[in-house]
Amino acid sequence: MTTDRPILLVEDNPDDEALTLRAFNKNRIVNEVVIARDGVDAVDYLFGSGRHADRDTSIQPAVVFLDLKLPRIDGLEVLRRIRADSRTALLPVVILTTSRELQDIHEAYSLGANSYIRKPVDFEQFLHTVGQLAQYWLELNELADIRE
Repeated sequence: MTTDRPILLVEDNPDDEALTLRAFNKNRIVNEVVIARDGVDAVDYLFGSGRHADRDTSIQPAVVFLDLKLPRIDGLEVLRRIRADSRTALLPVVILTTSRELQDIHEAYSLGANSYIRKPVDFEQFLHTVGQLAQYWLELNELADIRE
C-alpha cells in the first residue's frame, strides 16, 4: 500500500468533501489527504507556489481526485497544467465529478485523465465507489517514480 504519499482531493463542495473523507476512513485509507477547494489552490499545491510555497514538491500525491466544476480554474485546466509539467506529468489523475457531458469526458481523456468517474448520487454507493477507487490507486496500482 502506498501510504507515504498523500492524496490530493480537489473538491469545492463541502458535502462531497466530507463524504469522500468518510469513504477513505471507512475503507481504512490512512494516507494524508490534502484538500484543495479550487483549481488555483490545487495548482499551487502541486507546484509549490502561493500558500504552498514552502512545500517540498519532491513529494507528490499518490493520486489526484479532481472535480471538474471548480472556482477560479476549472478541473480541465488543472489537468492540462498537470500534464504539461514534467514534475507532475505522470501523476495519476482521477476525474471525480457530477458531469455527464460527453464533451467533458472526451476532453478529460484527451488531456490525459487516468479515469473518469461520475459521483454516485446514492450515499452508500458514493462511499463504496470512492473506497474502491482509493484502494485501487493506492494498493493495486504501481506508481511511476516521478521524483527529479
